[in-house]
Amino acid sequence: MKKAMLLYGAALLLSAVFVSCGQTPEGEKVEAQEKVETTTSENTSGQAYSVDTEASKITWTGGKLVGNSHTGYIQLKEGQLNVEGGNLTGGKFVIDMNTITDTDIENPEKRQDLEGHLKSDDFFNVGAHPTATFEIAQVEPAPDKPDATHTITGNLMMKGITKSVTIPANISMEDGMIKAITPQFVIDRTQWEVMYGASALGVVKDNIIKDEVALVIDLTAKAR
Repeated sequence: MKKAMLLYGAALLLSAVFVSCGQTPEGEKVEAQEKVETTTSENTSGQAYSVDTEASKITWTGGKLVGNSHTGYIQLKEGQLNVEGGNLTGGKFVIDMNTITDTDIENPEKRQDLEGHLKSDDFFNVGAHPTATFEIAQVEPAPDKPDATHTITGNLMMKGITKSVTIPANISMEDGMIKAITPQFVIDRTQWEVMYGASALGVVKDNIIKDEVALVIDLTAKAR
């Protein structure tokens, strides 16, 4: 019995180490592609919905190859979603990169150090690139996805680099509002030249920061 318990404990320990050392964050891995054509709001029929920046945010998770992950959120600056015939057809929202916030570090000084580093030239360089944007190109039903009602294809512009991505989303309309909430998905930060600590740079293993960043986008928009 004692031997079995020891083996069980060892298995749990190995499992924990394996999860913290190099596992890709949970969620669908989204591949970055060349940017796609989008339709400007001026050329779109239907009704415009204004993104509620107080009720909307992006949650992020990232961390080192060896060590704990960190999580936090980024606020939106503004945005508009286009609806036609009760369906989301397009839109664009602006991400305020100056609001990058960590939520898991309890020590205020250490938390501020991480937030400052993420905003620095090493990572997102918010001084030169204070905003990122996502512009919707196409919205399609996703009957084959158990955790999403639709897929949204659009252009994500970050650090002046634009790539298209197709992300899962749950879209609903109720009481004059539209909500679009993604299950957690994963992007490769290096596709937008966020290279600090990347394995491709030959960084020592203990200092490697995972290329993968997990995101959850939570949008609420109200009819104008």
